[in-house]
Amino acid sequence: QVQLVESGGGLVQAGDSLRLACGASRGTFGQYNMGWFRQAPGKERDFVAAISRTGGTTYYADSVKGRFTISRDNPKNTGYLQLNSLNPDATAVYYCAASRLLSRYNHFASYAYWGQGTQVTVSS
Repeated sequence: QVQLVESGGGLVQAGDSLRLACGASRGTFGQYNMGWFRQAPGKERDFVAAISRTGGTTYYADSVKGRFTISRDNPKNTGYLQLNSLNPDATAVYYCAASRLLSRYNHFASYAYWGQGTQVTVSS
């Protein structure tokens, strides 16, 4: 089974950009679809973006469409989430997740494997 580790979070100002990475080990990364979710304090874990095994299909939450970009590099066993034009509403812990199924890509229960999360804080 695959193990996931996120990195790249931090404290930034509104309007700045960040690139989050999700490193995979102990499994064949290319066999899994990948998703990114985020959870703000006191709120549910929300879908952000998803990408198919080969990277040919991507999905985004309406709130991030046009500002965030999901991608992956299977030979490097790494997925990415580029966050542009950040605003304070983006403050949350960001999690990457892996699933063999792409159906219900926007529901956290569809993903069997999760990283520990990386904190993104956007100041105004």
